[in-house]
Amino acid sequence: MSTRKPRTRAEAKAAQASRAPRGTAPAGAAAARPGRPPAGGPRGRGPGGKPPRSRRRTWTIRALWTAGVLFLLGVIGVGIAYAMTDIPKPNEIATAQASIVYYSDGKNELARLSDADGNRESVKLSQVPDHMQKAMLAAEDQDFYQNNGISPTGIARAVWVAVKGGQVTQGGSTITQQYVKNYFLTADRTASRKAREILISIKIDKQQTKDQILENYLNTIYYGRGAYGIQTASKAYFRKDVSKLTPAESAFLASVIRGPSLYDPALGDKQTANAKERSGFILDAMVEKGWLSQAERDKAAFPEVKPFVKRTQSGPTGYLTQMIKNELVTTYKIPESDIDRGGLRIVSTIEKTKQAAMVKAVQDERPEAKDVHVGMASIKPGDGGIVALYGGEDYMKRQQNAATQDKMQAGSTFKIFSLIAALQSEKVSLKTRFDGRSPQYFEEFADPGAKTSNGRRGRVKNFGDESFGQIDLLKATKNSVNTVYAALNIEAGPDKSMKAAQDAGVRSTLEPNMSNVLGTDYVTVMDMANAYATIAAQGLRADPYIVREIRFVDEGVPTIKVKKKTQQVFDKDLMADVITAMREPVDGGTARYVGQNLGRPAAGKTGTSESFRSAWFNGYVPQLQAAVGLYRSGKNGEELEMQDLPGEGNITGGTFPARIWTAYMKKALDGSKIAPFPKPANINPDADPPPPPPPPTTTAPPSTTAPPSTTAPPTPTPSESKTNGNPSPGPPQPSETVSPILP
Repeated sequence: MSTRKPRTRAEAKAAQASRAPRGTAPAGAAAARPGRPPAGGPRGRGPGGKPPRSRRRTWTIRALWTAGVLFLLGVIGVGIAYAMTDIPKPNEIATAQASIVYYSDGKNELARLSDADGNRESVKLSQVPDHMQKAMLAAEDQDFYQNNGISPTGIARAVWVAVKGGQVTQGGSTITQQYVKNYFLTADRTASRKAREILISIKIDKQQTKDQILENYLNTIYYGRGAYGIQTASKAYFRKDVSKLTPAESAFLASVIRGPSLYDPALGDKQTANAKERSGFILDAMVEKGWLSQAERDKAAFPEVKPFVKRTQSGPTGYLTQMIKNELVTTYKIPESDIDRGGLRIVSTIEKTKQAAMVKAVQDERPEAKDVHVGMASIKPGDGGIVALYGGEDYMKRQQNAATQDKMQAGSTFKIFSLIAALQSEKVSLKTRFDGRSPQYFEEFADPGAKTSNGRRGRVKNFGDESFGQIDLLKATKNSVNTVYAALNIEAGPDKSMKAAQDAGVRSTLEPNMSNVLGTDYVTVMDMANAYATIAAQGLRADPYIVREIRFVDEGVPTIKVKKKTQQVFDKDLMADVITAMREPVDGGTARYVGQNLGRPAAGKTGTSESFRSAWFNGYVPQLQAAVGLYRSGKNGEELEMQDLPGEGNITGGTFPARIWTAYMKKALDGSKIAPFPKPANINPDADPPPPPPPPTTTAPPSTTAPPSTTAPPTPTPSESKTNGNPSPGPPQPSETVSPILP
């Protein structure tokens, strides 16, 4: 066939006529099936409507080229950023701004969390024992001598956290990155700072030897207690030069940099346990890497850490600053090094007038005996903000916080949880009557293995062995009648009483023992303050907090504000009846001192534990709650009785605790309106009184028979369980008799 192009119009028309119409098969081809597109598909498409394979290949090549160009541009961008990033001058810790805490008004200064003058003493790497160097590598960067200054996997984790909306503080930084962050950069937590940290780390790794980087790191990292650098840390924790450190001491110092508030044994048993676990992990890692022999590991017992207190934490305020610091670290994840370096402006929940009123109330009304400890906390119901707190006389002398760390038996303040549980069961109402005679015998309160000559076990008696006859729960609460509440706990169930306490906000370990209604569990003042604040808020539980707002002096770093955690845990009608019952002790009952001197309606409960080992008053008005607890301890931390004290007699909940509480609340509420309590709901109106217990367990033994022993359950000894000087609340030991728990 000729391929010559038509030269005339006639020839062109003839050629066009000889072509097949578009969309039709050429002559001789198979006809298209009805309803099916031509085999070639739409114009420009292959079979099935897809682009021809050649075109798809073109698109793939273009996409790969585009990705390659973008990657190349990214590499060029990183290269440019790397070239333009200068290594800055080191931060001068001596000129760092102090972190300042303000009262709740955000204006008046409460305290400073850091010293502006810093505390650092540099040493040569040759002065640092090899096991100290290796302990740090085992803890923070085991591949330090092999990597190029950064951890790609750690950076990837940090990016992923940022993508999900987290703060750019995470990501497995190498020792080089940590050194750069602490020595060269600010403490802000932005992505741009993280990027600079990575670029500078790479540069530093190329410009300095690994030994130089490790030496600088050891001399700049923060170890807590105001100590920057390994030499200062060695002296702060062990009173020795760094060259004298043992492997166990080295492992401890390598562990404490994670968060001194979480690992310093001077701050409590929890921190001690954390430090032991972390130190053990580091020592084991050193063995695995061949840096420590198994024999040396076996000899490395946890070291004795010396006490240390910063000068910024003296007096009662020291307990507040330590609590604030702990909350910044645990709740807001702010590294303690950033706190002590400075630049934070923290607004607390502490109200200046209320805090002053609390300190004065304790100082004016407390017992003279110096071995009696007082803890007190005041919370805003339904909010959780701690408006005032007294943890002790001087943090410089005693670091154990009497309000948040010390534990003491709850005494009769725990009865309210049995009341809640019983009312929840719908089996009783406030009008249900019980036998208030004293003593009474309850098999449920007896030790199943105990044997007596008269067959009477599980004795419960009222304070002063006073009998009340048949009384309702209002009068039983008013006079804190033990025999009635013992029967009530049998009706409700000790597990339900325990759950009510936990729902209300008690966070200490509790036991569902039948005698828990009489306050055998050990709790903190903060536990009881939080629980009673829940009742005051008509069942709305709020987690306590002390930091309301955090501001940063660095530009561009957003302010952090508290996220309150609240939950309605009890029905409002239930709480209305519980509040009604709790007004009775103040109105002429065991807390009559409060009613006679406060000048406004209030509700609350006294508590005095067995053998006068603790004394409480916990009460509230609708807009403010406060709890105060007293206990006495010996030189070795053992519990002592607050009985027959010279010039003070017996300390019960209705004496010193009630007086301290009243003095504080009068001043704290000065000028505030009298808010009304809810009216009683009178729930469970059809509830019948429970059947009386069988006569053999409620009738006193005949006079001709020797009475059961009145020996109290044995007091836990420090060797059994001890928590910073206070016996820890192991399960209450059942006994043949239940000793008198006072009102």
